[in-house]
Amino acid sequence: MSILDELLKDIPVPKMMKVRQSFDDTKVDDVDQALNDALQKEEIRKTVKPGMEIAVAVGSRGVDEIVTVTKRTVTFLKELGAKPFIIPSMGSHGGATAEGQTGVLAQLGVTEESVGAEIRSSMEVVEIGKLENGLPVYIDKYASEADGIIVINRVKPHTAFRGTVESGIMKMMTIGIGKQKGAEACHQLGFEHMGKHIILMAHMIMEKMPILFGVATVENAFDKVAHVEVLLPEEIEERETELQKMAKKFLPQINFDKIDVLVIDEIGKNISGDGMDPNITGRYPTPYAHGGPEVNKMVVLDLTPETEGNANGVGTADFTTQRLIDKTDWPATYANGLTSTVVAPTKAATTLDNDKLAIKAAIKTCNILDFTKVKMVRIKNTLEIGEIEVSEGFLQEVEESDNLTPISELYELQFDDEGNLA
Repeated sequence: MSILDELLKDIPVPKMMKVRQSFDDTKVDDVDQALNDALQKEEIRKTVKPGMEIAVAVGSRGVDEIVTVTKRTVTFLKELGAKPFIIPSMGSHGGATAEGQTGVLAQLGVTEESVGAEIRSSMEVVEIGKLENGLPVYIDKYASEADGIIVINRVKPHTAFRGTVESGIMKMMTIGIGKQKGAEACHQLGFEHMGKHIILMAHMIMEKMPILFGVATVENAFDKVAHVEVLLPEEIEERETELQKMAKKFLPQINFDKIDVLVIDEIGKNISGDGMDPNITGRYPTPYAHGGPEVNKMVVLDLTPETEGNANGVGTADFTTQRLIDKTDWPATYANGLTSTVVAPTKAATTLDNDKLAIKAAIKTCNILDFTKVKMVRIKNTLEIGEIEVSEGFLQEVEESDNLTPISELYELQFDDEGNLA
């Protein structure tokens, strides 16, 4: 028996129960029709002229109905006689290669066949100017040569800073269409100034480049489109500020203020740019964002297949498994930190041989006297928290909550012969 086995052998794993969380489930029933209606407004239609080559910027992960939204936008442009093409717009993701970014789009379901438009992928950019502080502003070369540019993105809270504008259309312009160099420039002076720089860079892009309009969605707590809107350039900052407020009202949460141990089955870039959404976990990679529960110890057990070894975010946890570490592509993971300038999330957390030991280690170190009363929550990932598992220590809080409904009896967590959750 190793020293770790000896230290953890008497730590109890609590009984758990399944609980359903209640959130606002407002959604758009027919996204295609809703977007088509918004696009038909005369002020939108007149931005498009026959024969225009138009770059359609797409690229955020996990966006609901992204294929529907992209295809409808492409169809609208074709109906007006334009020649749309897709540009992958995701900063340094996809290994910061043209092929990798096309591959990320394919993972999202966006292909030439599915949306009806050619994909032109390149990491080559052009510099269109500098901010007063010297930061350069870049844009994708193909986009810079187009007659028009349309930006598609979901508006949502960012994971590392707070501002009137966070993730959305303006961020897609500066970091997404700016590719690796644009992402690097926007991150250069840190997240403390990110909110300001995104707006300043987006304004320069809108002044110097032919931005026609933005297509913005807002999602509910179940990651379904709750609102879709088409924004002219002069409307983008003001409307995106309001859409950001809407997105924060829809934001799901784990309905406990304090958690001794949070167990997350999987993290990955397809879940969040941070592997797991800090707005859910309460663990942020920088001091410039806040919100969510107070978590004493956090465990991440595995990577999603879709993340292809990118374990960005594992360093935000306290404990992980050898399984996750063995799957990690460290160069791809470190590339995130080198681009964002935030490297703590790309470090390896304290690593145990299996799930059982990692969970026991978190319980042992969560600073409570009676381990049998540990308040533990287990989730699959930060996208799927409509149903969660909670330990016996939360029973009273569940009974007193209007937003939590038990859907099982208490049960023992089952581990296989290798000590991993069955």
